[in-house]
Amino acid sequence: MAEKEKKPQQPGKGAKPAAQPKKGGKQAAEPVKEQKSSGRPKLNNAASARLRMRYFEQIRPALMKELNLTNPMAAPRLEKVTVNMGVGEATQNAKILDPAVAELAQITGQKPIVTKAKKSIAAFKVREGMPIGAMVTLRGDRMYEFLDRLMNVALPRVRDFRGVSTKSFDGRGNYTLGVRDQLIFPEIDYSKVEKMKGMNITIVTTAKTDDEARALLRQMGMPFRAL
Repeated sequence: MAEKEKKPQQPGKGAKPAAQPKKGGKQAAEPVKEQKSSGRPKLNNAASARLRMRYFEQIRPALMKELNLTNPMAAPRLEKVTVNMGVGEATQNAKILDPAVAELAQITGQKPIVTKAKKSIAAFKVREGMPIGAMVTLRGDRMYEFLDRLMNVALPRVRDFRGVSTKSFDGRGNYTLGVRDQLIFPEIDYSKVEKMKGMNITIVTTAKTDDEARALLRQMGMPFRAL
C-alpha cells in the first residue's frame, strides 16, 4: 500500500505560527550609532552661560589672531575656578563656620565642602583634621556665570576700585585674586552679615604661559589695572 501523504500542519494543531508584532506594540530597537562629539557646546541652548557663548563666538577667534594660532583647540580656555574662604576663628568655635558655608553657597550657587587642617600647628592652636574653612570648585556653565558676575557686577562695587593686579599669575597660566569681604556680591544681605570674610579666587586655565592667560582674561573682560 502506498504511504499516505502527510498533510501540512495547520496553525493551532501542534505547530505554532511565527510571532508577528502586535499593532501598536514596540518593535526591537535598532542599534544606535555613536556620534562623534566635536567638543563644542550647543550654543543655541538658552541655558548656556552668556560668557561661554561669547568665548566660542568672539573671544576664541580674537585669541587665535592675537597669538598667531591656527588650531582652535590650541587657544587658551578656562578649566575651573576655585573659591576658597578661610575662617581662622573656627578653631575656637566651630559654629562660626556655618554662616561662611551658607554665604559661599549663595555666592557660587554650589554647595561648598569644609576644608580641614592637614597638619597641626601649635602656634595657631590648630590640630590636624580641624575644620578651618570652606571651598568650592566650579566648572562648566556655573564657572562662566560666576566669572561674569565677578567681573561685571562684584568687582566694580569695590570702593575706590582701580582694577586688579596683572602680576598675580603663578607662572603656569593660573591667576589668583583676593577679595577682602563678601559684601561686594549682590547675593549677600548686608543686614544678615555678622563678620566680614575674605576669600581667594583662583582661575585655572589651559594657557602655557602667563602672557596667554593674561590675554585670555583680558578678552573676557577682567578689569586689569592700568600700568
